[in-house]
Amino acid sequence: MAGSRDAAEELISRGIKLRQLALLVAVERSGQLSRAAAIMNMTQPAASRMLADLERIVGADLTLRHSRGVSLTPAGERLAERARIMLRDLDIAGREVRDIGRGRLGAVRLGSVAGPSLELVLPVVRSLERSEPNLRVTIEVDSSDRLAADLLAGELDLYLGRVPDRLDPASFDLVPIGPEPLSLIVGRDHPLGGNPCDLSDCLAHDWVMQPPGTVLRATVERYLLDRGLVLPASVISTGSLMLTLAFVMHSPAVGVLSTSAARLFEAENRGPVLRLPVAPDLAVTPYAIVTLRGREPTAAARVFLSVLREELQQRAV
Repeated sequence: MAGSRDAAEELISRGIKLRQLALLVAVERSGQLSRAAAIMNMTQPAASRMLADLERIVGADLTLRHSRGVSLTPAGERLAERARIMLRDLDIAGREVRDIGRGRLGAVRLGSVAGPSLELVLPVVRSLERSEPNLRVTIEVDSSDRLAADLLAGELDLYLGRVPDRLDPASFDLVPIGPEPLSLIVGRDHPLGGNPCDLSDCLAHDWVMQPPGTVLRATVERYLLDRGLVLPASVISTGSLMLTLAFVMHSPAVGVLSTSAARLFEAENRGPVLRLPVAPDLAVTPYAIVTLRGREPTAAARVFLSVLREELQQRAV
């Protein structure tokens, strides 16, 4: 009987197709049927018919049309969530099969906030170049907010950072590593460079920080307020490391970087920036190795994680 069948078998027997699920995910992301149809390389009428067929197969309304476009019903949101996971896992399987066929170990898509990208990722990748020359590693350096979104979207295998407060922590597995110290930096010719100063002196200048809502920005603002200081009157918001350095080097702005990155560009007083001797205890909350709970890592990701854990164990000795 149909009622005794596995639910997945029941949907397959009704004719559900991966392309239908991919279209539903495209509708969720774009909010426009026309855009979703373009993403799927099909006409809008064909996309509309495909969605209608999908609703008939699952026996529920999945979309809601309105003047601004189209949104998903609660049932549509749940199906799209499951579809994203399935399509992501299928993509991973396809990449693994292709890599095996080509004699490769595979590729790791890694994300990292700035500090760990210099302190951990660099030595791990160098070690892998020697021990696993067929392993390819792509690295995205960004804020934890962006990296978490990319991990959920299946665009990363793992990242080094934090889980933003707005996300459900139950969706992730964490291996804590440690805090990420921050430094305030200025250009080498800045009025505060080389002169005695305190944190309040920095507030007379423009600041360059990550955008509002990011972990780093919230950490810095909370640090200032806890010490009875006002927030900077003018803040240039950017998540780009290069733009932060450019503003600091070519204007009297004060930038905020991970201490690891600041030391690198200070280069023992020979680089283009200086670290200011203020806020020595400023640090972002401890970061971790972040993976998606319930997703089995690829063979390549397992190798990367193994080398990363060895590096962490050596540092703990």
